[in-house]
Amino acid sequence: MIKVKNEFHPDYAVPPGEILEYELELRAMSQKELSDRTGITSKHLISIIKGDSAITPQTAIKLERVLGMPVDYWLNLESQYREILARKSEQKQLERDLEWLKRVPVNEMAKRGWIEKPKDKMEVLDRVLKFFGIASVAQWDDIWPNLAVAYRQHQKHEVFPEAVSAWLRKGELESHKIQCNKFDKSGFKALLSDLRELTTKTPENFVPELQQRCANFGVAVVFVPALPKTSVSGATRWLTKDKALIQLSLRYKSNDHLWFTFFHEAGHILLHGKKEMFLEGTNGLDGKKEEEADKFAEEMLIPRAEFNAFVKARNFYADDISRFADAIGIAPGIVVGQLQHKKFLPQNFCNELKQRYKWEG
Repeated sequence: MIKVKNEFHPDYAVPPGEILEYELELRAMSQKELSDRTGITSKHLISIIKGDSAITPQTAIKLERVLGMPVDYWLNLESQYREILARKSEQKQLERDLEWLKRVPVNEMAKRGWIEKPKDKMEVLDRVLKFFGIASVAQWDDIWPNLAVAYRQHQKHEVFPEAVSAWLRKGELESHKIQCNKFDKSGFKALLSDLRELTTKTPENFVPELQQRCANFGVAVVFVPALPKTSVSGATRWLTKDKALIQLSLRYKSNDHLWFTFFHEAGHILLHGKKEMFLEGTNGLDGKKEEEADKFAEEMLIPRAEFNAFVKARNFYADDISRFADAIGIAPGIVVGQLQHKKFLPQNFCNELKQRYKWEG
């Protein structure tokens, strides 16, 4: 069996209509005469000559009868022309797709085991599309239509929407592993007060308990480390009308930031609509809804009355903070974080009360 190792694919396309026009010149036949002899309208003939209309089998039969050139000849010309056009279009699309692929953190995703990374670029693109669960790059714009707008650029941090979407997609995939009951708004709201006690536990203990207790009321909580070019600490969205997703990145690696982000995202679930997606980070949107979620988190973690009374006493030593935290049933590092955020305590004071986290592996 003979195998063709190299095939020639021209990068130019000649419309069959140009060949037809040449054949008419050889015969000194006008387009009108050809129209009269074939029954093909002059308008349609012009469209064929320009390459706008294809030569169909019916048209090829008519040309064979009038010009004496076989049907296969015309159909082969048409087939080759359309194939070349398709290849050129595919090449342009491929160039655009590979440019998009450059903005996806493929190396980091492969390092974490999210995808396999073959050497061939086309195979890499295929793996990334499968990761996103889309047929082509064009569908990425449909799935994440407002991501570039919703996650605006910050002067100090460059953010790639493609990287953010990869992080979000991983959270979505992880959430599929969590079986949730139907969302129960009142039950979830009541649960949040009880979850404050988890702030005093280690990740080995609080992560599975947090996930299970939230799942009982229709909220999947997943932990996904942030990718480069994302600057994201958390996200909230609805996967279905009965299942919400809270995704946390542990970006700042301290318990005060982690738990504030969790309760902030919980605030979005309880206070805002099911059609919106909320992203939190240096580059995230601010505004009324973010302020509402901030106030919700502050009140849930440290009730305003207790916080104001503690601040009024001005006892900001480590021992005082620890006693106050114990009294209200919360980790002292969270109190430190709030005091620093409210400018009652310098950023470098009492940080030893915060718990530091790190990703395994």
